[in-house]
Amino acid sequence: MICSMTGFGQANRSFAGYNVFIDVKSVNHRYSEVSIRLPKEWAAFEDALKKTVLHAVKRGRVDVFITAEREAASPKNVTVNYALADAYLEAAEQLKQRYGITGQVELIDLLRLPELIQMKDVRQELDDEIGQELCACLQEAVTQLSVMRHREGENLEQDIRERLAEMKRIHLELEALAPQVVQEYATKMTIRIQSLVLDGIPVDEQRLATEIALFADRSNVDEELTRLKSHFGQCESLLVDKEPVGRKLDFLIQEMNREVNTIGSKSNHSEPTARVIAMKAELEKMREQIQNIE
Repeated sequence: MICSMTGFGQANRSFAGYNVFIDVKSVNHRYSEVSIRLPKEWAAFEDALKKTVLHAVKRGRVDVFITAEREAASPKNVTVNYALADAYLEAAEQLKQRYGITGQVELIDLLRLPELIQMKDVRQELDDEIGQELCACLQEAVTQLSVMRHREGENLEQDIRERLAEMKRIHLELEALAPQVVQEYATKMTIRIQSLVLDGIPVDEQRLATEIALFADRSNVDEELTRLKSHFGQCESLLVDKEPVGRKLDFLIQEMNREVNTIGSKSNHSEPTARVIAMKAELEKMREQIQNIE
């Protein structure tokens, strides 16, 4: 199945006190490349997020933009360092006994002690949940991206098939024209020889036959047409392949172009030359489309 390298997807969800928004876009690229922009405090999740993208995207540059808004003030867990409180109280009792100090230690006195009361951000305990929710939200965006890429891929496939059909039609015309070119050359040579004979100029028929044979050999494009036909079949097979085929199709187009160029260089007639030009135009359009395929 043909898949385009261009697409867009987005998703949002709320979790752990955040409203999270994710946008994903992909464009053409020779290899697979993922760039993720997210809040600094979530940098630890970047590798997991990249794996989520690469599981669905095999080729292309993918940019992921993650923004987060707090729903409310960050909740806190307040904890008491009881060991420290016990140590302070014990120290106070020792001071009272040693120096004869009277009085009671009040709650306000304890609350003023450094590090006795500790506040911890609840979200620090939610790292696993945040990581899972981020990946799940990103997966939703990537799913939308994949749908768009496959939809665009269907359009690319249809266009390529239409151009391939046109090339097949031109190929049939070239097959029909190939022997006619030699025949026309032989006819022209014969007419010229007859004219020379009428003028009393001697003609070497053996040399004439050799010249025609050489021309036929130089202009023979049977091998090129056969290979080109084989390439057509390979192209059709790749269009239904389930794996990414962009690079293979790009290489195949280069091979087709090579065969067409050879046919053009062997052409000594306006009719085949016109077909070669038309086929090269179709190949160029196919090449442009294939640059978008994963």
